[in-house]
Amino acid sequence: MSNPVVLITGALTGIGRATALAFAKIGARLVVNGRRPLEGKVLEVELQRLGAEAVFIGADVRHDDEVAALIDQTVARFGHLDVAVNIAGTEGQPGLIVDQTAQSYAATFDTNVLGTLLSLKHELRVMTAQKSGSIINISSTYGHEGAAYASVYAASKHAVEGLTKSAALEVASTGVRVNAVAPGPTDTGMLDRFTGTPENKKALIGSVPLGRIGKPDDIANAVLFLAADASSFVTGQIFTVDGGKTAG
Repeated sequence: MSNPVVLITGALTGIGRATALAFAKIGARLVVNGRRPLEGKVLEVELQRLGAEAVFIGADVRHDDEVAALIDQTVARFGHLDVAVNIAGTEGQPGLIVDQTAQSYAATFDTNVLGTLLSLKHELRVMTAQKSGSIINISSTYGHEGAAYASVYAASKHAVEGLTKSAALEVASTGVRVNAVAPGPTDTGMLDRFTGTPENKKALIGSVPLGRIGKPDDIANAVLFLAADASSFVTGQIFTVDGGKTAG
């Protein structure tokens, strides 16, 4: 694709920010989304300084009307939508299952699952009509394995992978592709909050066969591949990027 129109939710930090910068460097026209307008405008300017046509549009992916408006504003500005990357997410409240509550469940699932569902709903509304497009959801290696002390987060990412595969089957005949990237331990603020201490983080890194933690750019590169024509025969897949952590 030449100068694709790309929408990224959860674009302000970590993997989202790295993905926005990666697309800017290949000439994409970008809509970056998040819930903090000041940070969003800073990112918008940074992307524009790289030569990208970019705009920040605020929206909360937990609300249907806001997601609908986000997609409609994207199409109104650029005419169509080539790629959507659904990154908005939260680690929720780590801890024992017996300590989880309806509130901790809802806080995690509303962003990670409902947010992905609503994003898919409105992205597909546009892409199926134009009979083209690529959607990449962000899952986790915990989306296809268990995780002690992260049960609600893991369950939410299992749901993201189910949504990804189901959506891919529903729209395959329209020419739209839907895949997910499942990162392993990646050096982001979310990982720092999840591990809690430098010692826990070091132990997690030690479990990675390649011997290092993932970088946000590692995940962004996988997203770029799934967005590109080079992956035109790939849909309904979970692309794991974890330094070999789940190979054994």
